[in-house]
Amino acid sequence: QVQLVESGGGLVQAGGSLRLSCAASGRTFNNYRAGWFRQAPGKEREFVAAISWSGDTTNYAESVKGRFTISRDYAKTTVYLQMNSLKPEDTAVYYCAATPKIGGVRYSAQYDYWGQGTQVTVSS
Repeated sequence: QVQLVESGGGLVQAGGSLRLSCAASGRTFNNYRAGWFRQAPGKEREFVAAISWSGDTTNYAESVKGRFTISRDYAKTTVYLQMNSLKPEDTAVYYCAATPKIGGVRYSAQYDYWGQGTQVTVSS
């Protein structure tokens, strides 16, 4: 069983930066792929970024490519999402997720474990 706890959300002006953290319980997390998803009011949950268990493969949504960076710290069993050049359209609840499954990195159904979410609000 893996438990995920996100932190780092908040209110920021457009153009600013935030770093989200996802702290996991259990060393098995280091063998799992991790991802970030987000959900804005009235919209479906959407893929943001993912990182392989080895850390050598990352994937990003087109809307955040070049602005967001996903990384992981194996000693701390933590995954990060560095968000730069934030835009009002990035406003959403951000969720961390993890899975031992292979493939379908962009699909929420492929992820078995989820955090409670952290709110990110970008003002214009």
